[in-house]
Amino acid sequence: MIAGWTSPSGEEYALKFDRDRDRRVLVLPAWFDESNKLRRLTAEVMRRLDGAGIDVILPDLPGCNESEAPLEAQTITTWRAAAEAAAREFAATHVLAIRAGAILAPDLPGWRYAALGGSQVLRSMLRARTIAAREAGREETREGLIEIGRREGLDLAGYRLGAEMIAELETAEPPDLPRQRKIAHADIGGAALWLRAEPDYDAAQADALAAVVSMELLA
Repeated sequence: MIAGWTSPSGEEYALKFDRDRDRRVLVLPAWFDESNKLRRLTAEVMRRLDGAGIDVILPDLPGCNESEAPLEAQTITTWRAAAEAAAREFAATHVLAIRAGAILAPDLPGWRYAALGGSQVLRSMLRARTIAAREAGREETREGLIEIGRREGLDLAGYRLGAEMIAELETAEPPDLPRQRKIAHADIGGAALWLRAEPDYDAAQADALAAVVSMELLA
């Protein structure tokens, strides 16, 4: 079901399977274009965890999906504050962070699936922009774009990112939280969905990821 919640930036929405059970997992999704490519996988993992007797909550971050907050005003700092607020509001006992979502993870027990740092996120988006510019007959370089981005922000992969977000992405890494176990994509199997040209879905991957979380959580 869709529910509202209050972030530091204002009212947001969340997708949740919530029956007031003891085990409650906050899901922090992939970012930007990867969020689109992994959205169905994320929702299907949530359905499987619900079926296993686990409450699961996926909050919208400010500036994302149905949020009315401007994306350009967001930073990793504001998103971390939002993740902390969501964990408190929904009384999360665990966290499942997907890809760059691990950068925002609050200090709860949980899992990090195929985590990566902000510099990798930024590199991929810059590469997509320079390729698109070349195909349009323009010459843009990663270094030149970064310099502009630090001063005035950038449009990358259809997302308008502010200067502070660009600067934070250059160095952001998932925090060192020993209670969160790393899940490599190799542990799940199949081709990585975020590398595909269009959003796709693999039921076997959803089964595998949900099984890792549920078996460890319910052990």
